[in-house]
Amino acid sequence: MKALKREKRLLRLVYLLCLLLFITLGFLQKPFDTFAVVMGIVLCVLIGYSHFIIRRFYPDGDKFILIFSSVLAVVGVATLYRINRVTAIKQLVWIAIGMISYILIVVILPDLRSFSKYKKIYMIVTLLLMPLALIFGTEQYGAKNWIIIGKSISFQPSEFGKIALVLYLASALATYENKKSFKEEFKELWQPALVAGFSMGCMVLQRDLGSALIFFGISITLLYVATSKKKYVFTALGLAAIGSVAGYSMFGHVRERVMIWLDPWKYALGESYQIVEGMYSIAAGGLFGVGLGQGHFQNLPVKESDMIYAIICEEFGIIFAIGLMIIYFLLFYRGIRAAFVTDDKYSQLIAVGFSTMIACQTLVIIGGIFAVIPLTGITLPIVSYGGSSVLTIFFALGILQKISEEA
Repeated sequence: MKALKREKRLLRLVYLLCLLLFITLGFLQKPFDTFAVVMGIVLCVLIGYSHFIIRRFYPDGDKFILIFSSVLAVVGVATLYRINRVTAIKQLVWIAIGMISYILIVVILPDLRSFSKYKKIYMIVTLLLMPLALIFGTEQYGAKNWIIIGKSISFQPSEFGKIALVLYLASALATYENKKSFKEEFKELWQPALVAGFSMGCMVLQRDLGSALIFFGISITLLYVATSKKKYVFTALGLAAIGSVAGYSMFGHVRERVMIWLDPWKYALGESYQIVEGMYSIAAGGLFGVGLGQGHFQNLPVKESDMIYAIICEEFGIIFAIGLMIIYFLLFYRGIRAAFVTDDKYSQLIAVGFSTMIACQTLVIIGGIFAVIPLTGITLPIVSYGGSSVLTIFFALGILQKISEEA
């Protein structure tokens, strides 16, 4: 009963935030933009109905996963509406599809334990998806990670590859047993290590360094959780260090990323123009922001996806942006919590894998915007525009919800 009250209280705050943002967006136009308010109402109805279905028919699981993801959806659609109305409408459609898939996963999927036996299928899907963009992809913003069909259909295979990789590694490592000899352990671990290495190698060749970092974070986390052995973690880190040095020597785009990261101001009018403009936006916002609709980010490249967090910092302020990071942390926490409350090892590894995927993706893009690490072109989960990203994140969240229901 107390949990239900907390959920309702949080939902009311989400509705309030949503309506305030979209009413403010309506006042930015003269005459008043009623369509902005309609967008806000549609988003509130979508969130409310999704929560009603999950709460009514599946009351035992963790409903905060949906609530926290709804906060991110509200901020994302509102910010995108500020940038471009058409883009915001498309994003709302993707979020609606994502939430529908979230509900269907909880309603339709049987016990997740029964899916652990499909290890070979997950492996084949992973091995097929990872090099797909390398073969059929189109280069955009320096990375060959998009497949474009016709004039209106485009997607990133690596986004769906993340899901397949987590499912494969979870099923492969769920059967791990501690062996006395290194030879026996090697027989257990060589195949998942090879698949993970192949996936990261494909991303490097596609110049999708952000996805390569995410895959590495997922792989090393699942390896440690499954085996509890630090020696494998240090071995993986050592191999990653060797691979990084080799990649720096072999690939010009890797050297360029590092060069920009080390001294962005030196190349402010050229290669590092994007990151410098992002820094200007963050600095202009200060603690409390310049206000919704008052930002000057027109010259910021790829603002709908890669750099949307910089726009949030400018218009809402760094305090609000930190609050958004806390929402991501809470989402990560609820995912890890689902892993703790289930006694099935396969479900535990899936929960850890998907939670790590969301956390890594968030940290990699925000770290890049603040120049803590080299900037890589990936989306901020749920907030940034991108159909492939939204669908994969909501799929992952749906699985986390399902695990919490089964616990």
